[in-house]
Amino acid sequence: MSESGISNLLQRIAVALVGVPLILWLNAMGGWYFFAFSTILVFVGICEFHRLLSKSFPSPLFLLLLFSALLQLNFLFQRVDGWLLLTGMLLVLLVVELFRTSASKVVVTGSSMTALLYVNMSFGSLFLIRSIEPYGASLVLLLLICIWSTDILAYFGGRSFGRRFFRQKFFERYSPQKTWEGYISGSFGGIAGSVVYLFFNDTLSPVFVLLTGIVTGLFSPLGDLVESMFKREAGVKDSSALIPGHGGVLDRFDTLMFMSPLVYLMLYFFGMLNGV
Repeated sequence: MSESGISNLLQRIAVALVGVPLILWLNAMGGWYFFAFSTILVFVGICEFHRLLSKSFPSPLFLLLLFSALLQLNFLFQRVDGWLLLTGMLLVLLVVELFRTSASKVVVTGSSMTALLYVNMSFGSLFLIRSIEPYGASLVLLLLICIWSTDILAYFGGRSFGRRFFRQKFFERYSPQKTWEGYISGSFGGIAGSVVYLFFNDTLSPVFVLLTGIVTGLFSPLGDLVESMFKREAGVKDSSALIPGHGGVLDRFDTLMFMSPLVYLMLYFFGMLNGV
């Protein structure tokens, strides 16, 4: 490993030593603590996404932040149907475009709505999962363990076995460093994380826990690829330099953002929102 690679790895470890206990504490506290955590991530994520959209002359940042605050408060209090709220926001953005000189109103409005939907629904789903009583904290912990174990095994599996068995890269168009060996290792990592979880926590259905591990291992890499797609279009390496060794919120939480709605949908379709 090169000197820069070692330095980056050390930065990642240092951030993890601080960040992981903090996130676990916020998850254990729940309530307003976790809501504040997810909402801060939303605000930072919207600012970073707005930067990624700078080439397409996006909607005003203050509007996206205001709409994000309304969406997150609605996740908390659940006063308005979410689709009605989003429809109203879309109408406002369209009216605003009447007074702006951007080249393509459709591109501007579409990209701005993508930012609102992707960032708010991702972290909003995470908050909704945590709000499921009495299992919310256990569900979030399961999701985190599966994601972290997937990332760790994918990283070390890719570095140890990359290109040994498969000549073709995993998804070279958006992530030239990813290999099939890393992806397969990460898939087993998700399952391993769910098995480890079962040894220490029996509050959730073993079938659901293992299914979460399988789904996380198979699909969480797509979150990283989606984020890479956004950055490739914007022509930047990281969404920001907020977190040493990781980039920005969108870089560090990309897999969590992608998996949170999927896990919430799993809970919904399996009829487990009122009991897991």
